[in-house]
Amino acid sequence: MANIRELKKDINYVLGDIIEAVYIVEASNNKYGSKEGSEIIDGAITTFDDLITKVNMKSVDNKKEHLKNVRKELEEKARELVDKLNTLS
Repeated sequence: MANIRELKKDINYVLGDIIEAVYIVEASNNKYGSKEGSEIIDGAITTFDDLITKVNMKSVDNKKEHLKNVRKELEEKARELVDKLNTLS
């Protein structure tokens, strides 16, 4: 299913971009490996693992609705991580 593949790519790209943004902010502020940055990166990795697990679930009744909810959760979690990223600088 192309829809599942695209959702997996979106999860990877969005959370990967957030992790990359943490490194950029830390580099521009000379705060390499800050505690706050590490928390954001850990949150992104945990979110990635959780969402990929949900996408790969086989025992769901309504697959379309399930994937729609996963996409919505991605947007919510990404927004939370970006808000934390904005306070990092």
